[in-house]
Amino acid sequence: MKSKMPPIVEENKPMVLVGCGILSKEVTYLINQNGWNIETQFLHSALHNYFDKLASELNSALTADENSNRETIVFYGACHPKMDSFLEQHHTLRTQGQNCIVMLLGYELFMLELSKGAYFLVEDWANTWEPMITEVFGKNPSVVREIFHSSHKYILALRTPCSEDFSAAAALAAQFVDLPLVWMDVDLAHLQLVLEDAITQKQHEPR
Repeated sequence: MKSKMPPIVEENKPMVLVGCGILSKEVTYLINQNGWNIETQFLHSALHNYFDKLASELNSALTADENSNRETIVFYGACHPKMDSFLEQHHTLRTQGQNCIVMLLGYELFMLELSKGAYFLVEDWANTWEPMITEVFGKNPSVVREIFHSSHKYILALRTPCSEDFSAAAALAAQFVDLPLVWMDVDLAHLQLVLEDAITQKQHEPR
């Protein structure tokens, strides 16, 4: 999937991508595959459940990069109500998409599966599923299942070229919320386009 876009050339320091760790393996793979001169700072993938923590950690990372004179892009969706304000404050921009799953699948496929009742599950979430879910929704299984059943009909596990075998973890996650498990193999073509677009926008920003 080698990109036709030329490698990023920075006279000084590499650009820094600050973002959610949910697709850290996929993003790192694309950076290496395409020879982009970008360093990464991934934050914990569960931060989107805690607005205060997300705001604190994202702003701290961006402030540190600013203080070291680093150009940044942000790999997040609309995961915080003040996300645009954060970007403006730190003179940066983010990858386009409502969330990381949209960036991976594309809007049309995301909406198609969402309309059928999918809850999207990726490897990182599967491997931390029960503690992550119970911390947010509590430890009563019947309550957790009621919450999921109210808006979802199945768990859609997304397997990328970077995924390890997380079939056992995915099965346990689906069992925990008592929903059927469905698998989908996903390539990285759309994610690459999203990253390329953000990089290009940043390169052409007025300095």
